[in-house]
Amino acid sequence: MKPLGWWLRHLHELLESSMTRALDAESLTRRHWQVLNTIALGARTPEQVDTAMAPFVAGEGSMAPKVADLRARGWVAADGTLTADGREAHARVEERIKELRARSMEGIGDDDYRTTLRTLERCAANLEAA
Repeated sequence: MKPLGWWLRHLHELLESSMTRALDAESLTRRHWQVLNTIALGARTPEQVDTAMAPFVAGEGSMAPKVADLRARGWVAADGTLTADGREAHARVEERIKELRARSMEGIGDDDYRTTLRTLERCAANLEAA
């Protein structure tokens, strides 16, 4: 049996490559999607996007260039809200992401999923306490 670290890394790489394929049709990266979704959820400024995304992008720097790219596509208005084209793009991409998530969870029941999350959370807590 392979160790936990191997499976975590392998799953991470598979999620990244699967997400890349899912986003390729829109010429987006995973970070673009996360920024687009963060804006759809209510962030209005690059600073608000950075704050909301901080746990996911530690060390990557500001997401302002991604916000600027989405603005250049006409998906984000000057006031920081999604334009009609942005809302349509978000809906298209969100559907692909939902399909990817559903595919990744096939054959995994709710109880198994919750147990896995609790186990990972406990592993993290054990290491944070050390």
